[in-house]
Amino acid sequence: MNQMIEEMTHEFMTHLFPFWEGMIDLRWGGYYGKMDHNLILRKDADKGCILNSRILWTFSTAFLTFKDPVFLSYARHAYDFLQRAFLDRSRGGVYWSVTAEGVPSDEQKHTYNLAFAIYGLSAYYDASGDEAALRTARELMDVIEEICRDDAGYLESFSASFGPHPNEHLSENGVLADRTMNTLLHVMEAYTELHRVAPSDRTEERLKEILLLIKNKIYNPEKERLEVFFDKDYRTLIDLHSYGHDIEAAWLTDRAVDVIGAQGTRYDLSAVTRALTEKIYSVAFDGHSVPAECEDGRVLSSRIWWVECEAVVGFLNGYERTGDEKYLEASKSVWEYIRGHIVDRRKGSCWYAQVAQDGTPDPAKAIADEWTCPYHNGRMFFEVLKRLGKRG
Repeated sequence: MNQMIEEMTHEFMTHLFPFWEGMIDLRWGGYYGKMDHNLILRKDADKGCILNSRILWTFSTAFLTFKDPVFLSYARHAYDFLQRAFLDRSRGGVYWSVTAEGVPSDEQKHTYNLAFAIYGLSAYYDASGDEAALRTARELMDVIEEICRDDAGYLESFSASFGPHPNEHLSENGVLADRTMNTLLHVMEAYTELHRVAPSDRTEERLKEILLLIKNKIYNPEKERLEVFFDKDYRTLIDLHSYGHDIEAAWLTDRAVDVIGAQGTRYDLSAVTRALTEKIYSVAFDGHSVPAECEDGRVLSSRIWWVECEAVVGFLNGYERTGDEKYLEASKSVWEYIRGHIVDRRKGSCWYAQVAQDGTPDPAKAIADEWTCPYHNGRMFFEVLKRLGKRG
């Protein structure tokens, strides 16, 4: 495990973090929105709020982990752009994207997007002590709780003024979903981070509600998986087993339970998270890597960067929770796959977003864009350091 830590530390400190430092836009603010597969930096590309929020969280957490003030300066750069360009100060919420100059381009509001803004702002507050960041996070939580939910749970996509809007950004595989597992998962993650840095009865109660939604509405006990896309009545819309989301959800759910101290209560979902972890190990892990999903019995054979990162953490979490050495070995094996096939050794690049099973990169996938970011991989690094006792 020491070797794994050393390899990760070298990769992130000499390669991944410097790459994202190089994506800083000193002219217009924030971070550039895209670098294509051919390593052409698209300085005129729109900037997504999700990318900016994830960069904010990553560099805030890097500062909390290493105490290097340069990481805090990178986080502050993302924070300033979020406050200036992404917040809709008249109607509330955050824009989906803005132009390179910071003018709103896609003004729709989305619960998922709001959640990541809360996530990044919470970590930045912890890193900087800036009370304005905490106030903004709480204001965005107000928007989610007062506008973006109904009596049964969380809704998805809204117009700029929070009217009806099709959920195109968080629906895939030929469906338009009224509710998604993915949005619920990341609202939980955002509220967990907010509760960690500024505990309140409100965040605790909402997290308990979300945990019960996962247990009673999202988790399919017969198939030992989380369903993905739903109508408003939680009827699943497609036969889809999202391997990446299930292994991610397993450890994020355990973390939420830990942060609110709900172990041993009805909100403790350890039976669910252990089942999810074992299912991914038994049906998806091939000894080296994990494919993204299986739809209607057909497995997507390509490997996606974020799925592999979540497998590293999810299997490590499974080892910690059960003591079963096979999960520890799986975690190490997936990291080796990442090192060998996902990390892009070309000068000026970062990681491939998607590769074929044999490691051949997909030239249609950008190196950086509104979804391809330092969050899943950075979070993997921080979790490995923390769980192996090397950092606080």
